[in-house]
Amino acid sequence: MKIRKKSPKPSGSERPCYVIGYSSPAPSAAELQMWFDLEYGGPLKLKESGETLVATHGPWNGQVQLASSQADAWSKRLDWRHTGAGMVLRPSVTPQHACDLVLFAARLARGLTLLTQGTAYDIVTHTYLNPSDWTDRPLDRFRTADHVTVSQADSPEPQTDWFHTLGLSKFGLDELEVFRPAGLPDRPTLETLTAVADEMLRIGRSPNVGTTVPLPVLGLSIMVKRHRTAAPTGLSLPFREISWQ
Repeated sequence: MKIRKKSPKPSGSERPCYVIGYSSPAPSAAELQMWFDLEYGGPLKLKESGETLVATHGPWNGQVQLASSQADAWSKRLDWRHTGAGMVLRPSVTPQHACDLVLFAARLARGLTLLTQGTAYDIVTHTYLNPSDWTDRPLDRFRTADHVTVSQADSPEPQTDWFHTLGLSKFGLDELEVFRPAGLPDRPTLETLTAVADEMLRIGRSPNVGTTVPLPVLGLSIMVKRHRTAAPTGLSLPFREISWQ
């Protein structure tokens, strides 16, 4: 099934973390529970609260809507032709538990996709994930690359190349961006920005504008130059521009 990659414009507080388009009937709570227990070890506990299922696995909580009018509205915005839709809501994260909660949400989205042979849309990273994509992302442990992308995009500033992250905002952090003179090789910048993003997750907070943060693991320091809002995929997100030496 060919998917048009069209960016919807969601409302802030109601924005889910993942929208899942179903290619078969929506799974039952029992089916999701059984799949999760087999895949990741149980027990996954599910408690109904209106249209929402409150999912609990050990100390971690998440929220799933197997079917809802809001999910159907998202499906229309994405111009999908799936038979139904569900979604995983954004977790309320704290710095010490952010990685675990984001991983738990992704596992729930993976389960809904595989159970229905559908497609998951990651709201923040603007990534579409089919069952074959989830096969390559088993989510058996936390990996930054499963949740955060680093890419080069058209620069808003002349004579520069723009590199930025997408996904750090899932963890309650600002996205990172860096501008480099146009024409330089892009791979070193992409690799360094990826490593810096990983360190920001480890630190658990966004550094203040005007500060210099040593990252001895990477053998460099980053300088935070400014804060701004940008929408590289149509979704407005906070960014902190950095440079390094």
